[in-house]
Amino acid sequence: MPGQPIFYPVTNEEYAKEIAKKWNIRDSGVGYVTKFRVKKSFMDRFKIQCVGASHHTEWWIPSNLLEELNANIVGKIEVIGEYRKSL
Repeated sequence: MPGQPIFYPVTNEEYAKEIAKKWNIRDSGVGYVTKFRVKKSFMDRFKIQCVGASHHTEWWIPSNLLEELNANIVGKIEVIGEYRKSL
């Protein structure tokens, strides 16, 4: 997100769905859950943070490292869930 000092990919699908349904739909009408793999050597540089319930875990990657993160993505980014506001 613009102005954010960190990018915080979550570690599990349950938490990603929760964000998509509770926050993204409210803010923009739709929420997506994506899945992607990143080289372990890159991700090992960042500690997993627990930010609430035990499944609310994420990595905090400084936004100035996003190009390096992108260079370490392995394979394709997949959309595995789409959630929309009910009418």
